Amino acid sequence: MTRKPSPVAIGAVTALVAFTVFITWRAKTIEMALEGGDPTRAFINKPAPAFSLSSLDGATVSLADYQGKKVVLDFWASWCGPCRMEMPVLRAFYEKNHKVYDNFEILAVSLDDNREDAEKFAESTKLPFPVLLDLTSTTSGLYGADSIPTLYVIDETGTVKYGQVGFDPALEIELDRQLGIKVSNPFGDVSNGQPSN
Repeated sequence: MTRKPSPVAIGAVTALVAFTVFITWRAKTIEMALEGGDPTRAFINKPAPAFSLSSLDGATVSLADYQGKKVVLDFWASWCGPCRMEMPVLRAFYEKNHKVYDNFEILAVSLDDNREDAEKFAESTKLPFPVLLDLTSTTSGLYGADSIPTLYVIDETGTVKYGQVGFDPALEIELDRQLGIKVSNPFGDVSNGQPSN
């Protein structure tokens, strides 16, 4: 007689598989960075390549439109699993910070083969920032975004200051750091022992 696995056993196996995939991906990312295989390194402290793309709302958007602002440039696709994990994090970060710190913008560059897939995902995820279409992968080629997600932070002068390939669970913390967003300490000011207000 064959026994069916319990829902708890199925959940445990699923969690174990997800954890194994994550650890393997993270180890590969670290290994690639240590070997110098991170393609984003070639862009750090260099001028960001200029581009002009159509957005989902039909406007033409170029990097030059954001001169004087910091730009988080994210290459993604709706079919990409890590991208589907990253986009809600970017949305939450944007919604939490953009009204207070309006000196940055997130530009999500879709590498989907067609507009409909990008549009459907952007609508279902309620992305509040511009979604641009790179249907020919020309712009992603300029930025060496062969793997996705690939994310860059470009400063106010148009210089690339940070790059990352793959989804980083600590993305919000890194964006706070790269964009100069002050995070309040819930435990107060440790230097003088006083609680924060």
